[in-house]
Amino acid sequence: MDIFFSNTLTKKKELFTSIDKEEVKIYSCGPTVYKDATIGNMRTNIFQDVLRRVLRYNGYKIKHAMNITDVGHLVSDGDEGEDKMLKSAREENKTPLEISKYYTDLFFKDLELLNIETPEIVCKATEHINEMLEYVKKLVQKGYAYETSTAIYFDISKLDKYPILSNLNLEEQKAGARVDIDPEKRNPYDFALWIKAPENHLMKWDSPWGLSYPGWHIECSAMGQKYLGEQFDIHTGGIDLIPTHHENEIAQSKGACGKIPANYWMHGEYLLINGGKMSKSLGNVYLIKDFIERGYDPIVYRLFSYSCHYKNKLNFTWEGIEAASKSLERLKQGYKNHLEGKDEIDQSIINEYEEKFHKAINDDLNMPAAMSAVWEVVRNDKKSPKLAELLIKFDTVLGLKINEETKKQIEEIPQEILDLVEQRKKARENKDWIKSDELRDLIQSKGYEIKDTKEGTEIKQMSH
Repeated sequence: MDIFFSNTLTKKKELFTSIDKEEVKIYSCGPTVYKDATIGNMRTNIFQDVLRRVLRYNGYKIKHAMNITDVGHLVSDGDEGEDKMLKSAREENKTPLEISKYYTDLFFKDLELLNIETPEIVCKATEHINEMLEYVKKLVQKGYAYETSTAIYFDISKLDKYPILSNLNLEEQKAGARVDIDPEKRNPYDFALWIKAPENHLMKWDSPWGLSYPGWHIECSAMGQKYLGEQFDIHTGGIDLIPTHHENEIAQSKGACGKIPANYWMHGEYLLINGGKMSKSLGNVYLIKDFIERGYDPIVYRLFSYSCHYKNKLNFTWEGIEAASKSLERLKQGYKNHLEGKDEIDQSIINEYEEKFHKAINDDLNMPAAMSAVWEVVRNDKKSPKLAELLIKFDTVLGLKINEETKKQIEEIPQEILDLVEQRKKARENKDWIKSDELRDLIQSKGYEIKDTKEGTEIKQMSH
C-alpha cells in the first residue's frame, strides 16, 4: 500500500519513495540536555516513534539516528548569549558533564515510560567534535565560510537560495533585524559554524582557529552525514526548528556536498496548554513525571496525542487526559473481551478493518482516523480472539501496550487456577449455580479472588 507524507520542503503531501527499497534512513533532532524534556518535547518524540512504527508496519527496516546536543546550543537561536549547557551548569552548580548525563538519563527514562523506541543510533555532539571540525574546514575551503575575530560564519550569499524550508523573505526581515548582531558578519543571517571561546569558557577544543566550540547547527550536518550518508530519506523535528536549525542544516549540506540532506522533511506542531502557550511564568510547564504524580500511566499521554494529527496544534488539558485514561481502560478491556470470546468472525470483516487502519496510518500518519478503525474493532458485537489478534497487530503502531496487563495476569496465575476458572465458566453457562459456587470457593481457598462483571470474569491473587 502506498505511503504519503507531508513534506515541509515541497509544501505538499507526497508519495513516499525510499532511496533503498528495503531500508529507510531517518535523522531526528534530539534534545538539548540542559533541562527536563517537557510534554511538548515528548509530543514530537511520539510523532517520530509512530513514523518508525508505520514504516516497519509497511515492511521496511529502519536506520534511525538521533543526536544529543550537549554543547553548542546558545540561549538564543541566533548567535548571541551563552551555551545552554553552561548556563544550566552554573545555575545548578554542576559540571556540564554532570548536567548532560543527568538530563540525558531522564530523557531516556521518559521515552521508556511512553513506550518510545530508542533510535538505532544515538550520537552526542561532544563525541563528534572531530567530524564537525572537518565539516567546517571543508566549508571554509569551498568558500562557504569566513573567519571573524569571534567565530567562523557560514556565508548565505554563496547559496542559490536561502531559506528554502521557511520561505521567509530576508529583505523584508532585514528591516527588523537585531541591532546587536556581530558587526563583522557579512550578512545579518550568516550563522556561526564555530565559535572562538573566551578564556573562562568551560567547553572548548583545539581547532585551526584556536580554542573554540561548535555552533548548534553543525552537529546535525556532521553526524547525519557520518551515519546516514550525504542524502537520506527523512529528517524530523518540531516545527520550531524549521526557520533556524533545519534551514541552516540544509545550507551547510549544500555548501559541503551540493545536496539537500533529506528528501522528506517532517515536522510536528506545537502543544498548547489550556489553549495557550506553555511557559514557566504561567506555571504550566508539565513533565512526564507529573502524570505519575497525578496517578496516570504516562501511556495515557501517548493515546491523548492520537486525538489530533501531528501537523495540527494539540490542546492539552487535564480533563482531556482523564478522558484518555478512561479510553485506554476501555481499549484494554475491549481487547480482553475479544481474547476471551468464542464467536466466529468472517475473515472479510477482519480484512476490512485492517485495510481501514492501514490506509489511515499510510495517509501521513493520520492517527485520529486510525483510532476510529481501532474503536470499530473494539465495539464489534461478536467477541473473537481473531479480533484480539488484530488489535495486537494495530498496537505495533499504537504502542499502547494493550495486552500487557492481560499477559502479566495470565503469566502470574497458575494453570491449575485458570483450569478451575474455565470449569466455573462452563458451570455458569449451564446454569449449574451450585457447582459454580463450589468452584468459586475452591479458587478462593487457593488464594485467588474471582469477580463477575458485565465485561467478563476478573481474577486476581488475594492480598495477605
